[in-house]
Amino acid sequence: MAERNLPMREALRSALREEMLRDENVFVMGQEVGLWQGTHRVTSGLLEEFGAKRVRDTPISEMVIAGAAVGAAMAGLRPVAEIMTINFAFLALDAIVNHAAKIHYMFNGQFKVPLVIRCASGWGNQATATHSHTPEPIFAHFPGLYVACPSTPADAKGMLKASIRDDNPVLFSESIALYPKPGPVPMDEDFVLPIGKSDIKREGKHVTIVSYARGVEWSLHAADELAKDGVECEVIDLRWLRPLDMEAVFKSFKKTNRCVVVEESLPHFSVGSEIAAQIQENCFDYMDAPIKRVSSMDVPVPYARDIELMVFPDTQKVINAVKEIL
Repeated sequence: MAERNLPMREALRSALREEMLRDENVFVMGQEVGLWQGTHRVTSGLLEEFGAKRVRDTPISEMVIAGAAVGAAMAGLRPVAEIMTINFAFLALDAIVNHAAKIHYMFNGQFKVPLVIRCASGWGNQATATHSHTPEPIFAHFPGLYVACPSTPADAKGMLKASIRDDNPVLFSESIALYPKPGPVPMDEDFVLPIGKSDIKREGKHVTIVSYARGVEWSLHAADELAKDGVECEVIDLRWLRPLDMEAVFKSFKKTNRCVVVEESLPHFSVGSEIAAQIQENCFDYMDAPIKRVSSMDVPVPYARDIELMVFPDTQKVINAVKEIL
């Protein structure tokens, strides 16, 4: 399969373009996705190629964007709605969690909502407390809504294509910090990754590190450093918070008997909490140490750069957590 080295934003654009060419019901909508080429440049060039009917600039209202997208999906189209950052998705919670996630159930299967809501997430380089959320666990709380969190350009492409083709609504979270990071990307238009399937990014035998999105980068860097001291970490990328694939996690934990969960989101009511609970419930007899969680600090994200960096996880914090349970 032919590959190209692309940053994540271009891998996402490739997925959008291929699906728009494949299916005329797929269209893109959101603030500045057309004339401005997208705030994060993911939709660059699509307006020129597909026209204003299929690349729609919207008013500055997240509730309008999400509400209109739900209606379009119910009517048979496949909208890909961009919300500039996930912080603004809070303004569209009613449309996302009370409508998109529940309509199929509430109408006894008579309606489907094949909708993708793309959101840029996470640390934005001194973007301050109201623009630096990583609240994917909030959306994963609600049944009926899939939540995707890719960590590599290839995963981003394969997962977005799968999301667009699926008949269920998907909250597709893209880490702002990963947009410029390059990686090999298959250029096959049929490259689609399965929904709800995790991936082993690195094999090991001493400690299982479970992560997703930007946390995978910190985890892999930590694993590289720990390997110099003879500690082999197995790094599992969840990819999806819902459906949540725990099979690989359980299998790895039964081999290593130790686990660190790494996430950029906040510590309370988190993905780390869920992973720790499920391991305890299903693999208690294999547990040789407490589950360690590495997350952002439980504070609003500060503006000053030095203390902003203190708040977030990093490679060294992952290394420290692994050493603690060894």
